[in-house]
Amino acid sequence: MLRPRDSHDIRLLDTRLSLSPSGTVRWSYDVLGNSIATVRFDAPATELRISSDVLVEHYGVVGTPLPVAPYAERLPFSYDAAEAPDLARSRERLHADPEHRIDAFVQRFVNADPRTLSVLLAVNAAIHQELRYEPRDELGTREPVETLARGAGACRDFALLLAECARSLGLAARFVTGYLHDAFAQGRGGAATHAWTEVYIPGPGWIELDPTNGLVGGDRLVRVAVARTPEGAVPISGSFIGAANDFVGMVVDVRVDEVASVTLTHLSDPAMPTGSP
Repeated sequence: MLRPRDSHDIRLLDTRLSLSPSGTVRWSYDVLGNSIATVRFDAPATELRISSDVLVEHYGVVGTPLPVAPYAERLPFSYDAAEAPDLARSRERLHADPEHRIDAFVQRFVNADPRTLSVLLAVNAAIHQELRYEPRDELGTREPVETLARGAGACRDFALLLAECARSLGLAARFVTGYLHDAFAQGRGGAATHAWTEVYIPGPGWIELDPTNGLVGGDRLVRVAVARTPEGAVPISGSFIGAANDFVGMVVDVRVDEVASVTLTHLSDPAMPTGSP
C-alpha cells in the first residue's frame, strides 16, 4: 500500500515499484478505494527489497473551502439521513475509555467554543502543543488513553488519538497514512511514512488534520491510504515460509524532495511483518 491516492488536489505523474526478488504483481482496490499491490514471489530469497518511486503534483487547498452546512455548524448535530449509513462505522469508538479521559480532554474545547470547526482545530492544536513527539520503531499503535496519559507519542499515536476525540463528539473519522513534504518537520514525520486524521464535516467533507505538526490540509500531506483503524492502513504486510528466527530486522528510508518526488525503500529479510506506519 505505497501508491498515493489520485484526487482533485493530488495528481500522480509517475510511479515505479521495484522488487528483489522478482515476483508477480497484481493491483486492486480495497473497500475504501486504496490502491493495493499484491505480490507472489517467484523464488526463495534471503532478503526482500521493495522500492517505490512516485512523482506527484500537489495542488493543496486553493481558495476558500466550502462552508459548513448550517445544521452542522455547532456541536452536537446529527448527520443527514442520506450520509449517516455510509459514515456509521467511521463514527464508532474503537478503544475503551472507562474513566472518560478522552471525553474530558475534548469537552474543555467544546465548552470554550461549541462551533464544530473551532473544536476540531483546537483539539488538533492541543495535541500538537501539549503532547511531546516521540518517534518509535516498534510495531503497533498505542491506545488513545495511554497516549494522553503519557503526554507523548509517535505520529500514528496522535492520529489515532485525534480520531477517537472526533468520534467522542459523534463525528466520523479516518486514519490516514502517507508522506509529509516539509523540510522543517523532518523530526516529526518528514523523513518516514507519516500518519494523520480525516474528519467528515457536512459541507467541506473530509478535512485533513495533522496533530503531529499542527497542520490543517494544505500541500504538505501526500495521502496513500485511509482506514478506520491503523491496522487497515499498513504500508507493507505479508507472510513467509521459514524458521521463526529468520527475520532479523527491517530498514525503512523515505526521501521527499522539493519537487514533490518521493522515494520509499523497505529493506528486510524475507519476512515483512504486519505493523503500523
